[in-house]
Amino acid sequence: MIVVMKRGATRASIANVIVRREQAGYRTHVSEGEERTIVGIIGNGRPLDREQIGRMAGVERAVPILRPFKLASREFHPHDTVVDINGISIGLQQVIVIAGPCAVEGPEQMLEAARAVKDAGAHMLRGGAFKPRTSPYSFQGLGEEGLRILAQVREATSLPIITEVMDPQMVPLVTTYADVLQVGARNMQNYALLNAVGDSQRPVMLKRGMMSTIEELLMSAAYILSHGNERVILCERGIRTFETYTRNTLDLSAVPLLKQLCHLPVVVDPSHGTGKWELVEPLSLAAVAAGADGLLIEVHPHPEDALSDGAQSLKPARFAALMQNLRAVAEAVGRTL
Repeated sequence: MIVVMKRGATRASIANVIVRREQAGYRTHVSEGEERTIVGIIGNGRPLDREQIGRMAGVERAVPILRPFKLASREFHPHDTVVDINGISIGLQQVIVIAGPCAVEGPEQMLEAARAVKDAGAHMLRGGAFKPRTSPYSFQGLGEEGLRILAQVREATSLPIITEVMDPQMVPLVTTYADVLQVGARNMQNYALLNAVGDSQRPVMLKRGMMSTIEELLMSAAYILSHGNERVILCERGIRTFETYTRNTLDLSAVPLLKQLCHLPVVVDPSHGTGKWELVEPLSLAAVAAGADGLLIEVHPHPEDALSDGAQSLKPARFAALMQNLRAVAEAVGRTL
């Protein structure tokens, strides 16, 4: 349920609603807008008396939330959430581009990639130190050594870094190095991991599972939000369909739909969404036109030698050309890059 306070409601009346509900065993969440304050009430299994709450001082109305993903819903939090990462804001007018190789392979490769994407205008650096692979014989990442390389590259380039965490026990280690924790598609419903990254209070990028619905994605986001960690970014990265010409089917309809249903920023990963570098540019442009707050793009200085996902990685020159075209589309839809 959300409790909409009257315009000009006093701090005392807002605090009274919060204290009374928490004393009854509920959890509360406050969203302060320019004109009104909304108090979200998360149930404890017992029904709430709307009429009783509506009679409290300063309350305009009490409204039940019909969406199951309450904390992620726009009903609960009408205003867009903006996630700040070292001074970079995701969820405002500027489209944020996160780029880099799929996997950290060594310091030279990572530094070359980082300098290339920064020169082209990227805002953040991606790179996997731990790689969940379909085959146990594929490159699994450099582990903590990869994290140290990422930290060294951040020091050299000032680019914030995002990297995947795969296990709840790894969260403290990864937070030592990373600016943003990525929960990959295979772990979207790893609830122990969602709870752990929620507790970390670090920014989290949550990728949609390859066979997950929009509602399931938002329910997973609510797990993280339930720990008071509001710095959650959603990522559409393609879903598994019957199509075989692409790695996944990139669901661009998810972008405006997520923006309608929830308050969290939405990023699109066209690299995993297609698996083909030739399709990355057109779908990146389409994602920005559809309203995406950011892009996650794989860039490798030598994709033919990449240990992971070379077929979907752009070379630096192509990435630089893409950034120029993205600026034009962003400006056409009232955004900046």
